[in-house]
Amino acid sequence: MDLFNKVYKEHNYTIAKEKGIYPYFHKLYSGQDVVVDMEGNRTIMLGSNNYLALTNHPEVKKAGIEAIEKYGSGCSGSRFLNGTLNIHEKLEKDLAEFLHQESAMTFSTGFQSNLGIISGIVGRGDYIVCDRENHASIYDACKLSYGKMVRYSHNDMEDLERKLKEIPSEAGILIVTDGVFSMSGDICKLPEIVELAKKYNARVMVDDAHGLGVIGKHGRGTGEYFGLEDKIDIYMGTFSKSLASLGGYMAGKKEVVEYLKHNSRPYIFSASMTPASVCCANKALDILKREPERVERLNKVSDYMRKGLKEKGINIIESKTPIIPIYTYQDDKTFIACKLLLERGVYVNPVVSPATPVGQSLLRTSYTANHTEEILDEAILKIKEVLDIVSKL
Repeated sequence: MDLFNKVYKEHNYTIAKEKGIYPYFHKLYSGQDVVVDMEGNRTIMLGSNNYLALTNHPEVKKAGIEAIEKYGSGCSGSRFLNGTLNIHEKLEKDLAEFLHQESAMTFSTGFQSNLGIISGIVGRGDYIVCDRENHASIYDACKLSYGKMVRYSHNDMEDLERKLKEIPSEAGILIVTDGVFSMSGDICKLPEIVELAKKYNARVMVDDAHGLGVIGKHGRGTGEYFGLEDKIDIYMGTFSKSLASLGGYMAGKKEVVEYLKHNSRPYIFSASMTPASVCCANKALDILKREPERVERLNKVSDYMRKGLKEKGINIIESKTPIIPIYTYQDDKTFIACKLLLERGVYVNPVVSPATPVGQSLLRTSYTANHTEEILDEAILKIKEVLDIVSKL
């Protein structure tokens, strides 16, 4: 059999292209903002993770430019060997202090961070207990590790305890959960997870990619939101969202960080973060620290949009975050809705099976701290108009 046989079969994406409703890879001709130039058209951006609106901040851009001028475009090696710059260590120190952790380490991408942390710390005979709605990078990390993965129903603490009870008492256990779940926007039940971890002698890892800069009074994420910063054993997060750059990190006890620096293959065998990415992330972190009101503004924007959508009778998933999913239920209707919205100047992200259960497809909308009420009102009207059309199909 030819390995490429699968390539030439009919797929969902080829069908969508034939129908003219393919929703992916739309080109931007401008930077991330509340209104962008998408394929030559003015488009309201409701699909970005630029939560704190820092990707175009003049200080962030200046930091990246100055980094390239001083250090060049890349590091030409891994952190383990020649690729460690003083700015890497400064970012890690600043990040650890901000998160109230002893130490931190950085990875070249967020996806790689989960791969590197989980595969580095979980070995043979260990167990990873994983929320079913965790990010795909966590699942791939579980496959890369030598441990056994056990999944529990989303945010179901009774199911989590059932799964923990079944694990041999002599096994090492890592409970892994998203802090803010990227598709639904809901928040993990961290207090209950921490209690169960204590009861069953497990460690807790929180993927706070969508939590940092989003929840908590100062934007420190899920731990701060619940007042449990000292109960999380491993913090993971990314720089590609609130911190306006590219890369990822792990923060925790000094000994855990040191162990991973010497045992994480994705960390040891990958080139380090580029100078521009490092300095942009560090400058964004500086701005978050001095302007925590950006987090408050982001929450006000999100609350305004939730209220406006519900007043129009639009069925959303309730959350307390800037991720507001809108039910469209069927994959085809989701693609059609995206196409009609884009034609009207609004971009949203389609979420279809298998990313969601069959029959629960979504339009994932997300918001930034500089969305104005005028822009949001315009978007609400267009979303309502399109959903009314799609509902009749």
